Amino acid sequence: MTNHDPIPARLTALKTTPTLELKAQWRDLFDSEPPAFNRRYLESRLAYRIQELAYGGLKPETIRRLERMGEELDGGDRKKSRIRADLKPITGTRLIREWQGVEHVATVTADGFEWEGRPYRSLSAIARAITGTRWNGWLFFGLKNHRRSV
Repeated sequence: MTNHDPIPARLTALKTTPTLELKAQWRDLFDSEPPAFNRRYLESRLAYRIQELAYGGLKPETIRRLERMGEELDGGDRKKSRIRADLKPITGTRLIREWQGVEHVATVTADGFEWEGRPYRSLSAIARAITGTRWNGWLFFGLKNHRRSV
């Protein structure tokens, strides 16, 4: 008799699951309302959560290592730590947004953002370049409005 692991099949099914069902799964797995992020974000977070619940989360030593690495970035300064945690995503993070059938990827850099090989100081400038209208860039890319959390 073989043990069949249903987790890979659940993960594969996420790609074809309707968005409304993904949001329902989010409510079940996170016990909260799903964020207004794009579909790809929902799929990736749900995939992680499904695996986390089935196989366990990060090991305590991994969590400690990540915390040490964060402290190295901010020198133990609590103010910088909160900014690092609450405001700007970590350098190298790729923010993905589909707009009118085209996928746009903005990358977080040390001093701003990059889109289509060009540097930008703000996500709002990128959103304006993509849409031709004024947008709050944080909301455009599905991030919470960082100015409200300060």
